[in-house]
Amino acid sequence: MDMSKIACGLSDAHLACWQNIYVHKDIIDDLNMLSSAAKRDGFELRIASSYRGFERQAAIWNAKFAKQRPVYDINGQEVDLSKLDEQAKCEAIMLFSALPGGSRHHFGSDLDIYAANCLAPNQNLQLEPWEYQLGGPFAEFSNWLDEHLQTYSFFKPYNCYQGGVAQEPWHISHQRVAKQLEQYQSTHNIAAALKNQEVLGKKAILSNLAMLHKRFISNITYPN
Repeated sequence: MDMSKIACGLSDAHLACWQNIYVHKDIIDDLNMLSSAAKRDGFELRIASSYRGFERQAAIWNAKFAKQRPVYDINGQEVDLSKLDEQAKCEAIMLFSALPGGSRHHFGSDLDIYAANCLAPNQNLQLEPWEYQLGGPFAEFSNWLDEHLQTYSFFKPYNCYQGGVAQEPWHISHQRVAKQLEQYQSTHNIAAALKNQEVLGKKAILSNLAMLHKRFISNITYPN
């Protein structure tokens, strides 16, 4: 099994199906226990997004770079990409969307989750921080996760904003499995993954990859 291809989203050999969603096969036991514990305490844990391969991540990236999908700043205001050079465009996009080859969703160990029973019948899931904060539909669920995630080997890698990726209280990661793959998501392997792929802004990405990696890819919140 080529770990660098797995880490950079170029292989799905590590995946297995959990409730019709593909995740890393080695997280399933812990995910089952986390889901069961949540259910006992009144939360119907659901996955909004799990594994995304390189091609899917590149499609999201390219749509944003080409201004076909909006890009937002840390305050939720739309960014006018036409006023930015290519390096600044990359930084603006990476606040909320990972670089193809550098997404933790390539691992299959990282999941965007919510509590389905906490949504009102006419309420659509947004995956925005306010939903997980005081007064939001998932506030209690988020607090429950903070108390119980580590028991089942999970943590929130974007629990707070550290100048890189914006806060994502819905994003959980299986610590052991993700840790194994993080080392293979190096600048060298990401550059190799990008080399023969259609990714907009590639020249700026490769020229600034060390900085982008430090600021957005390896800059996560580990549990104490």
